[in-house]
Amino acid sequence: MSGAEKSNDQASIAEHKKPPQACAEAGLFGRIINRMGIVFSVAILISAGILFLEVCMRYIFNSPTTWAHETVVFLNACAFIFGGLYVAAHNKHIRVVLLYNMIPEGPRRYLDAAISFVCMVSTGFFAFASWSSIQRAIWTPQGKFHLETSGSAWNPPFPGTLKVFLFVIMIALTIQFLIYTIRFAQKAGAK
Repeated sequence: MSGAEKSNDQASIAEHKKPPQACAEAGLFGRIINRMGIVFSVAILISAGILFLEVCMRYIFNSPTTWAHETVVFLNACAFIFGGLYVAAHNKHIRVVLLYNMIPEGPRRYLDAAISFVCMVSTGFFAFASWSSIQRAIWTPQGKFHLETSGSAWNPPFPGTLKVFLFVIMIALTIQFLIYTIRFAQKAGAK
């Protein structure tokens, strides 16, 4: 292997070792989301630990817990909900690239702005639509604050908390796509 090939291989390995970064167009908001990703990564690890503990408690000590299953579901649900925002901050969300890749670079800049605008409007509508669900999840019919609970023996407020979290993430997605719309439109107009 020549020195140049070895150098290229080392550069490639170094590139893969770098932590993932938010897309440049995501701005400061995207960088903040990127940094928050570690919290939800750790939540998945914690849920794996809880599952291991539950298996030990159930099959070794014959004393299962009442809280493990709901906690694991809650932690993983939070991680998956946040995952959508995290992927959007990296501009790696699902897209059909068959036609997109056929479009020349100039018009593609306008298409990026249009796609971001449509995503912004869609996530804004989802956030708006989820508000009625939030109202039922955090207030009693008498108007008192009370997070919706699971109804199990442990009865944690995880369902209400998840609905509020989803609402917050939808608002954050709307903001992220607004930032993309502005940045991509500026980029398209500059060329």
